[in-house]
Amino acid sequence: MTDWRQVAACAVLSALVGCGGRGDWTRAGSDEATVAGEYQDCRAAAGSAVKTDADIDQDILATRGDDWRRGGVGQVQTRTMREHTRDRSAAIIDACMRAKGFSR
Repeated sequence: MTDWRQVAACAVLSALVGCGGRGDWTRAGSDEATVAGEYQDCRAAAGSAVKTDADIDQDILATRGDDWRRGGVGQVQTRTMREHTRDRSAAIIDACMRAKGFSR
């Protein structure tokens, strides 16, 4: 695995794993175990939804990484991709939890 593939893999994992806790979601009549379970379901759905984008980002970094590094934009591009994946994942989790009747 090249250095850029490692960077991409780390970016994807940090984007998905970074959503560690269940947040501050509440729903009348739901205990912590229920909230945590529903949250994990939403995280899994988000992970599946962003996997294709993350795989594409990894391929782009693998093929364009040297170009970006020579141009001095490698870190910026990697950060931008990671932030996009993280934000999309968070939006999917938010929509999923709200669809299940939870609020913050």
